[in-house]
Amino acid sequence: MIWDRFRLDGRVAVVTGAGRGIGAASAVALAQAGADVVLAARTEEQLRKVAAEVEAAGRRALVVPSDLSDPAACAGLAGRAADAFGRVDVVVNNVGGALPQAFLDTGTADLEEAFRFNVSGAHALTAAAVPHMLAAGGGAVVNIASAMGRMAGRGYLAYGTAKAALVHYTRLAATDLAPRIRVNAIAVGSVATSALDIVMTDEGLRTAMERNTPLRRIGDPEEVAASVLYLASPAAGYVTGTVLRVDGGTDVPNLDLGLPDLAPDALTTEE
Repeated sequence: MIWDRFRLDGRVAVVTGAGRGIGAASAVALAQAGADVVLAARTEEQLRKVAAEVEAAGRRALVVPSDLSDPAACAGLAGRAADAFGRVDVVVNNVGGALPQAFLDTGTADLEEAFRFNVSGAHALTAAAVPHMLAAGGGAVVNIASAMGRMAGRGYLAYGTAKAALVHYTRLAATDLAPRIRVNAIAVGSVATSALDIVMTDEGLRTAMERNTPLRRIGDPEEVAASVLYLASPAAGYVTGTVLRVDGGTDVPNLDLGLPDLAPDALTTEE
């Protein structure tokens, strides 16, 4: 049956940022498809709630509270998963983010932090998981990227640059790790998560995002989770190095967060 290709029975998945939003929805979807799941995020209470949903689906859950802005913490997750469940088959690099900032408020430290949180951590976990995946016969990595990795948007300098790097990292890693490990990414558009709530400080911005999305609405985490399940499963067995857009068709060249224009004299200096 074609539906059997979406099953992950007997496999083990590691999901970062699993306490809420896309990470939580993805963890539950993978469990419903048969996978045991390692859940990582900062807040243990949130992880415990997701773990209960994983267990309600009949699968095992391991809760690992972690500061995932630290690549060393990301790297340690693969070992925890292998120690607990004996293998690693799927990695979902979901953790990431960066608050919007005006250009002149964005320092090199902000760029470095965005890369560490969105790219370095993903690489650390993936690299640590690869030996376990190879021992299990292969595996799949799914990186959660963003539409801002391909579009311009005022205020997104650090975040958009880091997500663009994650997209190309996906292509390069897919080439390096083929044929036994597949690596793909999902470029997510406006999805109803707590991170989006931070950006959308007024109803006008929500309306603008909906207007600029051909499907005329904000997405929900379960819609992204369905794509995570596809890319993680044998159903996508001939798919690697791909960036799947899950963004409602969004293709806005310049998304304006309402930050002020750069003043004409902003780049001048006093003698």
